[in-house]
Amino acid sequence: MRRIDKSNTGKPVGNGGNHAVPVYVHVGDDTHAHGVTVPDFPGCYSAADSWDKLPTKIQEAIEVYCEGEDMDIPAPTPLEVLTAQPEYQDGVWLLVDVDVSQLTTRPVRLNVSLPEGLVKRIDAYAKAHHLSRSGFLAKAAVSEMERQ
Repeated sequence: MRRIDKSNTGKPVGNGGNHAVPVYVHVGDDTHAHGVTVPDFPGCYSAADSWDKLPTKIQEAIEVYCEGEDMDIPAPTPLEVLTAQPEYQDGVWLLVDVDVSQLTTRPVRLNVSLPEGLVKRIDAYAKAHHLSRSGFLAKAAVSEMERQ
């Protein structure tokens, strides 16, 4: 998550990811999660009970939004444009670093053979974590490659 340095340039500060995405946060309370709208990805929403979980939840929501879609990643809309819109007046804005390398916008079909029992375990795990089989296998592959 990035903070905006309004006293200087208004530019994001801190360690950057690949793509700074503006997100609008509907601030929660003790009984309601913080709701998130991602205007550059229409219909992409997320929520988290705590501020520190928001970046992960937003990354996941954008990954799901893009999964299997044949689309280009949109350029971030300037905050000046977004803050002027009436539907974004009662919350707060964040710029979140989104790792666009994790966005699968153009799927490639492939054929793999795995033991039946392993496929059943993969499917059960993926279902319990709201992932597709392909999504789980892709995440597992990335995780293993990053571990090396």
